[in-house]
Amino acid sequence: MRIRVGVIFGGRSGEHEVSVRSAAAVIENINKEKYEPVPIAITHGGAWLSPRSSIELLPEHVHNAFSTEALDGDFALIGDTSYNGLTSLEPDTESVGIDVAFPVLHGTFGEDGTIQGLLEMAGLPYVGCGVLASSCGMDKVVMKSLFQKAGLPQCKYAWLLRRDFETDPDAVIGRISTEIGFPAFVKPANLGSSVGVSRAENLDELSAAIELAARFDRKVIVEEALKMREIECGVLGNDEPLASRPGEYVIRDKSKAFLDYTEKYAGTGNNEFVVPAAVSAELEAKIREMSITAFKAIDGSGLARVDFFLRTDNGMLLINEINTMPGLTDASGYPKMWAGSGVSFTEVIDQLVSLAIERHADRSRNLTSLQAA
Repeated sequence: MRIRVGVIFGGRSGEHEVSVRSAAAVIENINKEKYEPVPIAITHGGAWLSPRSSIELLPEHVHNAFSTEALDGDFALIGDTSYNGLTSLEPDTESVGIDVAFPVLHGTFGEDGTIQGLLEMAGLPYVGCGVLASSCGMDKVVMKSLFQKAGLPQCKYAWLLRRDFETDPDAVIGRISTEIGFPAFVKPANLGSSVGVSRAENLDELSAAIELAARFDRKVIVEEALKMREIECGVLGNDEPLASRPGEYVIRDKSKAFLDYTEKYAGTGNNEFVVPAAVSAELEAKIREMSITAFKAIDGSGLARVDFFLRTDNGMLLINEINTMPGLTDASGYPKMWAGSGVSFTEVIDQLVSLAIERHADRSRNLTSLQAA
């Protein structure tokens, strides 16, 4: 009997479209002989859709990947969409109809610990990091604090709250420009896929960049812009994680300030993801070691992608961030890095499901009652 994997995608996030593409790639590459995928879409507004309605959000080429039972049966976590929430959720895998959840959700309400908490309450095994690691990995300010504690080198950064900027923008601009200087990158603290990211060269651009980032999050982070290469590394595992060979986006048009959302996902042909990255064996070993350190620093499990800055002026390697549910699209680096390490995407998915079951079994060992002791 096949293991039913509920592929949860979409969501209330600026990365909704990337999530749909990632889910399609997972569904396309999952071993259909071993697993029965069940599509579970969440709309932009937060409504949970039935499996049959969910496939309408997916590209047509994966519509035939599902059995009739998976689409017509009462398998998904389905709530009352009239108020965009769950009406009830039974803590029993048979009652919800799936054996393992695969929340292919990026950004807010998906990669930040919220969906992970719901699945914990439901008693379901799920792919990826837990509540704590997801929330810490999502918030770039908290993440960087943990990296600092772990002794990982980073670039200069500062952060601010949207409310403070709206209350006294001149004071915030003055502080940030003094602490970081120019040029600088401005980002929402709790988002990925380069959504809401801008490069600022002066005070006016800094103000506009903060306004844009603040549209996506109440917390904004500002980092110094360096002359550097961006290197990535994939991590796979639970308590004894492994790191892939590193990869790198090579940008052909050097006039581009940075690899933005369009460049990453619109297929402009301006970039190529190369595995392995052109670095020495010694530096590759350091990248892989630091990736595992970062993964353990947030108490990661399942998977993550760790991003680095390699300074071109002095060769220093700096950690940038960790992504606890990295993009899994056909354009994403995570599957490509593992393929370049000799592990196919189908094998990666298989390992992720096994790791989810393993972690769930380990958590189930914890006592929840003093009487049981």
